[in-house]
Amino acid sequence: MASHPSLFTAFLLFICTALFLIASTSSSQNVTLSLYYETLCPYCADFIVNHLVKVFDKGLISIVNLRLIPWGNAFLQPNGSFVCQHGTNECFLNAIEACTVTIYPDAVRHFRFIHCVEKMSLENKMNEWVNCFGMSGLGKAPIDCYTSGYGEVLERKYAAETSQLNPPHRFVPWVVVNNKPLLEDFENYVSYVCQAYRGTRIPEACKSLPLESNSSQKEMHINSVCYVDQTSNLTSSAPAIN
Repeated sequence: MASHPSLFTAFLLFICTALFLIASTSSSQNVTLSLYYETLCPYCADFIVNHLVKVFDKGLISIVNLRLIPWGNAFLQPNGSFVCQHGTNECFLNAIEACTVTIYPDAVRHFRFIHCVEKMSLENKMNEWVNCFGMSGLGKAPIDCYTSGYGEVLERKYAAETSQLNPPHRFVPWVVVNNKPLLEDFENYVSYVCQAYRGTRIPEACKSLPLESNSSQKEMHINSVCYVDQTSNLTSSAPAIN
């Protein structure tokens, strides 16, 4: 009788180990979906609010490692300060969203906040962006992250990552699936994710899709982007939105 507890413990360890290995394998088969964007580009906001949000529909997020990289077409000046395509407010919000992604690493949580901010941008309500903390159920720790200077550290990291894209990004939103840039076909990202997935847990979102991606989308959206060489109100970074 004394051996029964030890046998039971061994059995539990075996089950836990097996489940861990299965979970690890499933996670390693997930598709990495990366969005390189800037917070005040209207086309980035539209993509996030009206298209990227669908990553949470029909189980698609279960096979996706979602990465949001808020830097976009910004660049560093020789003195180390940031210059953002849509001015100081964008530099500020880029850092706020970078802090949010870091503090709340769960994609569902930080996307809820970012979706709210970008929706405010589309609706010309940017003076109300701070309400998104309450509306998304998050605390205001990202503001402390920004004021402490850590937001700038994160943005420099994202700047380095963005500068190393191969091929270099030409515009934002710039969407990459498993290191493959989708170019102008970015709104068709669901098809690319489903095609790239090699696991067995096929989500409902993938089951009704055609085998080939719809390349006809490319020309339709070719101008719905913020290009790298478009400069609008370029100003050094500084907090401006209250």
